[in-house]
Amino acid sequence: MGRSMHRHSYRLHLGCLCLLGWILVACTPKSTLWRAYLNEGITFYRQGRYDQAEQMYRAALREVEPFGAEDPRRAMILHNLALLYKTQKRYAEAESFYKQAIAIDEKALGLDHPSLATSLNNLALLYKAQGRYEEAESLYRWALRIREKALGPEHPDVASTLNNLAELYTAQGKFAQAEPLYQRALAIWEHTLGPQHPYVAVGLENYADLLRKMQREEEARRLEARAQTIWTRYRQQNPPTR
Repeated sequence: MGRSMHRHSYRLHLGCLCLLGWILVACTPKSTLWRAYLNEGITFYRQGRYDQAEQMYRAALREVEPFGAEDPRRAMILHNLALLYKTQKRYAEAESFYKQAIAIDEKALGLDHPSLATSLNNLALLYKAQGRYEEAESLYRWALRIREKALGPEHPDVASTLNNLAELYTAQGKFAQAEPLYQRALAIWEHTLGPQHPYVAVGLENYADLLRKMQREEEARRLEARAQTIWTRYRQQNPPTR
């Protein structure tokens, strides 16, 4: 299984959703209490305090009720609730909230908006966790089309979708389909972010995992060595704070 791309992706997507919310309500002076509840819920979630996170998210939902059922602020909160429930393996509830949020995003943002691609990616991750591979693939490919059109084929977010789709194929034993996706994702990250970026290390580790499954041990070891060099350099430049 790929090392940590999903953890990196969930943190990135969560941040994007929160940013989206701030942009949409920047000119709205009324009721900022929902934002305080949401931010508190995110903090609790990151700390693993899931019951408190759910309470804060539910409080945020109550605060945005006056804005209407199709307000983008509601979608943002639903996304965070869905992620919480996925983490707790409450898959049916997570799916329901993801679908509600996606329906709001489609109307509020349009069918070609990059934030919709993020929402689709998150639901695809849920389906992958349940072994619902065909549904996950369909969503990943939809997200990929949106990102390629809106951001360009060489954008790092396109690489993230390619990586996730490759992981899905790897999980199904579709190694020949996964390999070119890993290769393309790595090429994009190296070109746009630089060869020493942590995403490159993640991509190398995921590709090495695939190669090992294909009995290509020597190639896998070379990629893992490159990844280790990147991580070592990254830790030296970003020592943990106390």
